[in-house]
Amino acid sequence: MAGLLKTFMIGIFFGTFGTTIGGIIGINLKSTSNKFLGFILSFAAGLMMAIICFDLLPEAMQISSLSVILIGILLGIITMIICDSLVKEKFSGRKDVNSLLKTGIIISIGLALHNIPEGLAIGTGFQASINLGLSLAIAIAIHDVPEGISMAVPMKNGGMSKGKVIFLVIMSGVSTGIGALVGHLVGGISESIIAASLSFAAGAMLYIVSGELTPEANNMYKGRMNAVGNILGFILGIIAINL
Repeated sequence: MAGLLKTFMIGIFFGTFGTTIGGIIGINLKSTSNKFLGFILSFAAGLMMAIICFDLLPEAMQISSLSVILIGILLGIITMIICDSLVKEKFSGRKDVNSLLKTGIIISIGLALHNIPEGLAIGTGFQASINLGLSLAIAIAIHDVPEGISMAVPMKNGGMSKGKVIFLVIMSGVSTGIGALVGHLVGGISESIIAASLSFAAGAMLYIVSGELTPEANNMYKGRMNAVGNILGFILGIIAINL
């Protein structure tokens, strides 16, 4: 029981630490120009694409079949379409809520879903060895920092209070602890389930990139800085994954 609680607490700590640091940076960035906001949203899109292409899907492909991966991606996309519709329905007709804020909320939901398989990795890592579990947790915390920034900036600039932004950023990281708890409990969880979870997260993030971040970035600003942000996010994502 003590080991289970320790894994859960470590998952929550490292899952929320990186995103919270990123969230604090995000709410304190001073520039609110459309050019800057377009850059940040494009940066987030590039970061997510790197995570999809070089982290989630390669890991899933190593341990399961193409059919499991495609089903997971499809379920992730469908889930985010439903979440997107629910968010838009909830805020429809409210003049105090703009598209930038909606994008930030959708990002937070998608990253919370993405953090579950990360938590699974931490939990199963601790089942193998303490060193492996800790190294995975630290690596995940590092690459959560830019994710926290990408979540916080659109919500803050969409009109949400700083306190509420930080609260949502922290809550998105709690799912890492839940995933770590499940990973520790099941230990030798089926590789197909792990692959489906990774693919599900990839599908959710793919929808966010193509359905939210890229269109919103182009609405904010139609210049070269969007491409620069996308490229920088992609490169930083690769670096963070390989730390």
